[in-house]
Amino acid sequence: MAKLIDHPPQASRARAAWLRRYGLVLALGLVCALLAAAKPTFFTAANLVNILRQVSINGLLAVGVTLVLLTGGVDLSLGSVVALSGVVAASLAQPGDGPVLLAIAAGIGAGLACGLVNGALVAYGRVAPFIATLGMMTAARGLALVWSGGRPVSNLVPGFTALGGDWGRLPIPALLLAAVTLAVWVFLNRTRWGRHLYAVGSSAAAARAAGISVTGIRLFAYSLCGALAGLAGVVLAARITTGQPNAGIAYELDAIAAVVIGGTSLSGGVGGVGGTILGVLLLGVINSGLDQLNVSAYYQQIIKGAIIVGAVWLDQRSRRES
Repeated sequence: MAKLIDHPPQASRARAAWLRRYGLVLALGLVCALLAAAKPTFFTAANLVNILRQVSINGLLAVGVTLVLLTGGVDLSLGSVVALSGVVAASLAQPGDGPVLLAIAAGIGAGLACGLVNGALVAYGRVAPFIATLGMMTAARGLALVWSGGRPVSNLVPGFTALGGDWGRLPIPALLLAAVTLAVWVFLNRTRWGRHLYAVGSSAAAARAAGISVTGIRLFAYSLCGALAGLAGVVLAARITTGQPNAGIAYELDAIAAVVIGGTSLSGGVGGVGGTILGVLLLGVINSGLDQLNVSAYYQQIIKGAIIVGAVWLDQRSRRES
């Protein structure tokens, strides 16, 4: 009798664990199969490479904000930081302005500076992450407009725009995303600071009692998130061959959606960049497929919203069952 009573909870926990590990992979495979059946040109090499190119910007942002969400925070300033970093880099990538690496470093540095401010406000100022990053979202957008005079910054040198091109048959932005993802995965899974970051997200009080610098970890997470947003802004400016002060609008929503779909908990302490990349790919595949099927952009927003809500609901349900 005892075995009969214990069996259902055990089966439920096993099912929840299986879904957390393989559910997103199956979902991605199913969506790809359906789109390939509906649109035979979907699975061509050219289209798959194009999808990789399209998801690279969102992927860089999503990897960065994964770190912030793991600490139990949030960053709503990503899109504005992308715009600011893009115009800063573009303004220094003009003919005769100096080495291209300086322009790239300046764009990443602008993002890093925004992340440092966010982290300082959250870690030391005890400002709620939502409020701190909401303020940065407005301030960074304003700075982008002031820096560029409200106009696109064009006439970029070829050495800079090459960053948005291809290396052989592979998009350089996708290669950058792969390198960043690998580095962050190693950091989270193979370093002490990575373990500390999970500990802070699980319980800041317990982490502090264990001697972990909670303020330092939070400052680091927001700073790295800002730097990756800066890199995304540089890559975007290189791709579209201009620094747009109005670029990146609502990019933070897509990035956070990909992270949540990938299984990172909004309350912190659970998740990782592996799931984030799967979430990025799933959204990218869905966006590309719906575009090829000529689905209205209005309906695409509805579908994306339903996917996000469904992902969060499934995540919460699987955690209750476990």
